[in-house]
This record gives sequence, structure tokens and C-alpha cells, in this order.
Amino acid sequence: MTIAGSIILIMLGAILTWAVDFTLAGLDIQVIGVILMVGGLAGLLFGIWRMTTLRRRTTVTAAAPVDVTATHRRVYEERRYDDPI
Repeated sequence: MTIAGSIILIMLGAILTWAVDFTLAGLDIQVIGVILMVGGLAGLLFGIWRMTTLRRRTTVTAAAPVDVTATHRRVYEERRYDDPI
């Protein structure tokens, strides 16, 4: 769950908890709103925790040994202005 999705769940839960004033048979809208807010808060905390742990991760790679005895070739390209491209 992303951080934006968690914030949307929190907002939807707050709307259902405090702004909606009707009842359904067998369902309590305020309880559903509270459940959505708690789920959104848990998702938000998990998303922030995941973001901070991914940024702290460091990787160490071993560098390949450099062969000093290898010969190096240099290639030069010369062009004259009257040569075709």
C-alpha cells in the first residue's frame, strides 16, 4: 500500500466517521470509518518505515583487480575537411 493510498483511506474513514449521518441495517458506518482510519494509519506507518529502510540500505561491491601488465591501445581518428562524411 502506498502512502497516497493510506492517506485516502484515512480521509475516507474520517468522512464516514464524522460526516455521514445515516444508518444501514446491520452496519455501523462510524465503526467502518474507524476501521478504515486505523488501516490507513497502519499502511502509512508501514510505508514510511519501508521508505526509510530502503534509503538506508548500502551495497558493497568488490572492485575487479586491475591488470597493470595489460597493454593499452589508443585509437586516433583523423579527418580532413575535404573528406566525405
